[in-house]
Amino acid sequence: MTRRFVDLSITLCNEVVSDPPFLRPEITYQKHGETMQELGFFFPGVTAEQTPGGEGFAAVESVRLTTHNGTHLDAPWHFHPTQDGGKPALTIDEVPLEWCFQPGVKLDFRHFPDGYVVTAADVEAELKRIGHELKPLEIVMVNTAAGKALGDPDYVSRGCGMGYEATIYLTSRGVRVTGTDAWSWDAPFVHTAEKVKETGDTSLIWEGHKAGRDIGYCHLEKLHNLEVLPPDGFTVSCFPHKIKGASAGWTRAVAIFEE
Repeated sequence: MTRRFVDLSITLCNEVVSDPPFLRPEITYQKHGETMQELGFFFPGVTAEQTPGGEGFAAVESVRLTTHNGTHLDAPWHFHPTQDGGKPALTIDEVPLEWCFQPGVKLDFRHFPDGYVVTAADVEAELKRIGHELKPLEIVMVNTAAGKALGDPDYVSRGCGMGYEATIYLTSRGVRVTGTDAWSWDAPFVHTAEKVKETGDTSLIWEGHKAGRDIGYCHLEKLHNLEVLPPDGFTVSCFPHKIKGASAGWTRAVAIFEE
């Protein structure tokens, strides 16, 4: 038996649009010859020519970003201060590791228009279409139209979103990690803002996220390559970086196939 790995993560970089302008990461690169000052801290007086190979010290990058840049796992604390009937919401360093390594399921919602809010009936219909019965702790990922729009100027406005009832449909069946290839688990804000303006109903804001108040769960955002996955038959690994008290952690999400 052999293993095949499929990378489900976007590449963190300066060039590709994956966040609004005010949230974009910034990476500064230093080549080997540009870090001699750092080397001098440990080895005063050594020149670049004197280093092994004569190329200088070490290549290093400085990164300015939030915990929600790149492919990341949101903790319940990101959604609301409490979960599960008033219990303190889990921060990312408290998320059970067993949640993050489980069989995966892919729901294909690429046909829904940008801004569409997925319902429980939509989820049920897709599960029926692919012939899958949900099991507790399975990691359910949503393939949207945003998956192919990464890097486009309007990426953050692309794709459908998961509504409150769709999210509760999953979590009430024991799902604790979900995911999307869109910028947010919820419908893009630009579309939700129009609905709130028309109706005055502010409960529509972040309704999928806020479902975590009732049943605590995590979700992955800005996944990639979901188009190449089958509906099921693989394992997802998405362990988050351990940041004390944080609302999210970066992850190298991967689908693993045993063949």
